[in-house]
Amino acid sequence: MTLPDLATPAVLGGLALGYALGSIPFGLILTRFAGLGDVRAIGSGNIGATNVLRTGRKGLAAATLLGDALKGTAAVLIARQLGEGPALAAGLGAFLGHLFPVWLGFKGGKGVATFIGVLLAFSPPALAAFAAIWLGLAFALKYSSLAALAASAATPLVLWALGTPTQAVLFLLLGLLLWWKHAPNIRRLAAGTEGRIGQKG
Repeated sequence: MTLPDLATPAVLGGLALGYALGSIPFGLILTRFAGLGDVRAIGSGNIGATNVLRTGRKGLAAATLLGDALKGTAAVLIARQLGEGPALAAGLGAFLGHLFPVWLGFKGGKGVATFIGVLLAFSPPALAAFAAIWLGLAFALKYSSLAALAASAATPLVLWALGTPTQAVLFLLLGLLLWWKHAPNIRRLAAGTEGRIGQKG
C-alpha cells in the first residue's frame, strides 16, 4: 500500500468500520446490564476488563476482555474482504475507537485487549509471541501492565522478522498509543507503587 492509496474509499471505509466496532464499550454495557451501574464510577474509572474485575464479577471481566478483543478481530476480518489496505485501516480504526469512543466523550480504555484482537486477525504467530512474553513477565514479576507494555513493544519487531513490515508499522503506531494510555502505570512502575497481580487492596 502506497501513500496515495491511503485516501481511497475502501481504506476510509475500513477505518470507519473499525472505529464503529472499536468504540463499542463492552465493559460499560455489560456492567450496566448486570445491574452494577457505571463501571467508570469505581476503581480507575476505566471501561476495560481490569476495572470490570474490580466489581468482583470475574465472568463479566472475562466477557469484557473477549468483547474488546473480538471487536478488533472482526473489524479486520470484515475489511479484509476489500483488501489489505482496508484491513490495516480497520485495525487502526478499531484501536482508536476503543481508546477514544465518541459515545463516551472520547474517554475509552487502554487498548490491550483490542491490540490483541487486531493482532489475532493479522498474525496468530505474532500473537503467540505476545502471549509468551506477557505470560513470562507476568509470572516472573507479577506486573500485568509491565508485561503488556513489553509484549506490545516486541510485537513490531516480531512482525518485521516474520516478513510483514506494513503490519509492523501499524503495530508500532498502536504500541505507541498503548504506551501513552499507560502513562499513569509507567509512573507508578517507576515509583514502585504499581499494583501487582493478585495483590489485595
